[in-house]
Amino acid sequence: MATHTYSISDLAQEFDLTTRAIRFYEDLGLLTPERAGAGGRSRVYSAKDRTRLKLTLRAKRLGFSLTEAKEIIDMYESPRDTGPQLKKFLAVLSAHRTEMEGQLAELQVQLDEIKAHEKEAKALLAKNEKAK
Repeated sequence: MATHTYSISDLAQEFDLTTRAIRFYEDLGLLTPERAGAGGRSRVYSAKDRTRLKLTLRAKRLGFSLTEAKEIIDMYESPRDTGPQLKKFLAVLSAHRTEMEGQLAELQVQLDEIKAHEKEAKALLAKNEKAK
């Protein structure tokens, strides 16, 4: 049974990334391609690497740091039904949720302030136009 492999260009094109970004993820240990060709210069990515890249990008969209993404993805590499792994996963999720809720609260305060300034500016503009 042949397994599908990908070049760095294949993954860059599929996920709309630069090859530099993919090499960066590799440097962080998120991807571990095989080496081929003269002097091992060519990277050969497996289906597992492709999945890890997809999960990394999903984690980034959710606001996780790359370190957090790696921790979570690494947990999926081993049995997921162990208590310690599930507790760690829940702790990471909880911390991230708390951080995001704090950011959301800060944004709400900023939005409320913007609305107040908009209301004040509209009232001043209406008053100014009435005076003309």
